Amino acid sequence: MNWPRSRFCLIALVCVALTACASLMPKKQEKPVYDVRSAVVLSSTTMSAELLSGISDRVNAAIRATVHTSELPRVVLTIRIVSIAKGLGFQKDRNVAKVSIDAASVEDGSVIAVTSFEVTSLTADPDLADDILAEDIAARVRSAFALSGR
Repeated sequence: MNWPRSRFCLIALVCVALTACASLMPKKQEKPVYDVRSAVVLSSTTMSAELLSGISDRVNAAIRATVHTSELPRVVLTIRIVSIAKGLGFQKDRNVAKVSIDAASVEDGSVIAVTSFEVTSLTADPDLADDILAEDIAARVRSAFALSGR
């Protein structure tokens, strides 16, 4: 009869100890949110105009659709397409873009946030590569700066 009670007490003790340890874990910091006013997409002359305009159109549409209820720092995004590699992989269906973004303050022009990332997209149709890559890049920008919509 003591065996079930001792096991129950041991399990309860372990649960209490784990709960106490969970409160010692650092809290996840929330990333800063900005009131993005506009975005411009820049790249070298070798990038396709369809890709650049696709990114710009999608990001600016998301900016227009985003509504903030509180006062946030107003910024303008400069999205730079650092490099693009198309037709990678065994089936030549992987496209990779390296992107860098600066968020500059509307008030004084100082850069207050910088981020960079790499986007990989897959498409069997090379004619759709720019469109799919533009959507994937715009989705990462929307996610990074808490923008609404597609």
